[in-house]
Amino acid sequence: MLTTGTQLAVLAGGLIAGGLVLVVMWLVPARPDALDVARRYSPEAITARASAPVPVNSTDRAGIWAIRRLPTAWWGTTPTKELSLLQIPLHRHLGKKVTAALTGLILPPTVTLAAAMLGYHVPFAVPALASVLLSVGMFFAPDFDVRREAARARVDFNRALGAYIDLVALERMGGSGPRQAMEEAAGVGTNWVFRRLAEELRQSRFSGKAPWDALHELADELGLPELIDVANVMRTTEQGAQVYASLRSTADDLRSRMLADEQALANRTSTSMNVPLALMVPVFFALVGMPAMLQLMGGS
Repeated sequence: MLTTGTQLAVLAGGLIAGGLVLVVMWLVPARPDALDVARRYSPEAITARASAPVPVNSTDRAGIWAIRRLPTAWWGTTPTKELSLLQIPLHRHLGKKVTAALTGLILPPTVTLAAAMLGYHVPFAVPALASVLLSVGMFFAPDFDVRREAARARVDFNRALGAYIDLVALERMGGSGPRQAMEEAAGVGTNWVFRRLAEELRQSRFSGKAPWDALHELADELGLPELIDVANVMRTTEQGAQVYASLRSTADDLRSRMLADEQALANRTSTSMNVPLALMVPVFFALVGMPAMLQLMGGS
């Protein structure tokens, strides 16, 4: 098979583009954020890195390499709360972004080269522009995926949180102390929400932290404002029927907000369904009237 000039141009363009990207990555100095550096070298972060699992796939290795080599400003806005909620390590998420960007960078030249081998000639600017646009789009695609999955996880968390609040209220009504009620209620469930609450409460016991403070920090870390309401209620010194009524009121408010959100989503879905239905009406009349129109045209 003979190599055409277009094939050589596409291959040379891909090699030059890749070389320029590597040169820019090497020349651009890293400007780490001082707060991020202090957080990374804190005792808690060092302990977490020491206990972190060793990367086992190419995605994890790509993420670790990117954290060490690439400037922090290149990542954009990282969904840290969403990653914490889904329990996805940062290096794995960044590895997915790097892998997706490289795929988007290589895919258009590869397709263009295959088309050139089949005899279809494409201008050099087309694969070059497509590589840039596709690489940037695929680089940010994992962020959208994480935010969508985290939104679903927050809905599941709030549903389980309503049951957890009811269990805490029953424990407090039965005479249990605040910590005991919160820990006993968290130990009843078996899904990931109850396990996460139980783990946080267990760590607070070992560290000497108040359980409501632990839940408040967990709510800030994961972006769960509903959990803050539970922590605020448990921080009070109410006893017996008073705390029971407060917790039940919190659970009812949570369920009311969830019901309102589901109704709003259902209304938006119903509204969006009206558009295709409206478009189907002229299509239906066209299909019904087409035979008569063809018959008239044929008769004339």
